[in-house]
Amino acid sequence: MGAVVMGGPVVIAAGGTGGHIFPAQSLAQELAARGRQVVLMTDDRGQNYAQSFPKAQIVTIRSATFANRGLVGKGFAFGRLALGALEAYFALGRVKPSVVVGFGGYPALPTMFAAARRGLPSVVHEQNAVLGRVNRWLSPAVTRIASAFPRLANLDEVLRARVTVTGNPVRPAVLEQRVAYAAPTLDGRFNLLVFGGSQGARVFSTLVPDAIALLPAALRARLDLTQQCRPEDMDAARARYGAIGLTPTLAPFFPDMGQRLAAAHLVTCRAGASTVTELCVVGRPAMLVPYPFAMDDHQSANAREMAEGGAAWAFVEKGLTAEMLARQIAEVSRNPTLLEAAAAKALSLGRPNAAARLADLVEEVGGL
Repeated sequence: MGAVVMGGPVVIAAGGTGGHIFPAQSLAQELAARGRQVVLMTDDRGQNYAQSFPKAQIVTIRSATFANRGLVGKGFAFGRLALGALEAYFALGRVKPSVVVGFGGYPALPTMFAAARRGLPSVVHEQNAVLGRVNRWLSPAVTRIASAFPRLANLDEVLRARVTVTGNPVRPAVLEQRVAYAAPTLDGRFNLLVFGGSQGARVFSTLVPDAIALLPAALRARLDLTQQCRPEDMDAARARYGAIGLTPTLAPFFPDMGQRLAAAHLVTCRAGASTVTELCVVGRPAMLVPYPFAMDDHQSANAREMAEGGAAWAFVEKGLTAEMLARQIAEVSRNPTLLEAAAAKALSLGRPNAAARLADLVEEVGGL
């Protein structure tokens, strides 16, 4: 290419869970490929992300959350956020960015607040179908709002004109697994993938084995099961499966999740932003069980978007029984066309070019 890229750096404010870090990482890689200088401003865990942002300068900014804190704890958190905002204010003065991009969550709050105080062009990206608390606070002060979903709840009607639907950027390792969905045959192997996001989901370690035990013996014999379990739940889950004659692949983490997702005929999982985005980009049908204590109940909103679009079957954890899951698994195994239709719907909702679309928006806002 050889062209000299002009303009100041792009500051990315992100941290916390994979739901915030993965899309920030994808944007950073896209911007680096375009010759842009990237600075990641994040919380105390920032050095943990160094390998994910190999071409970015990393600046650590103090942050905190108000969740699960008493009055004294909330006061301490407010103090750390205030100090973080002050640190970010001076850091932005040194970096002199063209634009600042926030990915929600408390690790992004001090930097985005400081960017607003400096009057810098800015973008917040919302990964979920409902605007998160931090992005809701920041949205009146930012230049543009990038949304993963066409519909975005919790957004002031006055601000909707600032919204651009970019989709949710996905890691290259997942994009590489965009292979056509091959529905299971009525007498062939049936690949079931179960996972609960970056931290696992304890409910699946009991509910899914109980559901599998209720399946017809012929279907159990066809089953190839891969399941993410928390380390403390591993032995109990393995024993439950052993009691019904199954030897599934169990692990607390799968580094090749993209490949396993592509190989799945059906996925059972939570409905976090990264999860539903990857399901759509790869095009795989899913039974979604939203985490009931997610902030702003955003996982339920994500699952609803998927289910209403025909790409998934959504369940509410409260009241969910093994019988309900077994019934759904058995039904789709007898009707592969249901799985094919859901896979096609999921693929139609995916935006594999989301990183490029978001980078375009960032460059537009930054005048780059």
